[in-house]
Amino acid sequence: MHPQLESKRFNSCYDLIVALDKCHQKEYYKRIFGLCNNEKDALTKCLHDARLAGERDLIKQRREERKAVENKWKKIDEEEYGEDAILKKILERHQAKKSVSSKPADSK
Repeated sequence: MHPQLESKRFNSCYDLIVALDKCHQKEYYKRIFGLCNNEKDALTKCLHDARLAGERDLIKQRREERKAVENKWKKIDEEEYGEDAILKKILERHQAKKSVSSKPADSK
């Protein structure tokens, strides 16, 4: 079963869609004996290729969107902690020193 073939994403397969439609208009007994199999196989392959191309485009688009979001988060972090998060690193070192010095000594 093919998806809705009127969709704009299948413009590349339009000729095959028309060919299969014309073949289906012929006599029923010819279709039973496989007269339309070549057109159907070609259309199936074309639709598969179109779907894969669409998925690749969506993956590329999502990666670009994700990169934009990560850049926004990086900008927010840089505004808060400075470039390369220098302030954040200094605060983490200070917390580490504080936690080491606040540990109680072992008593025997």
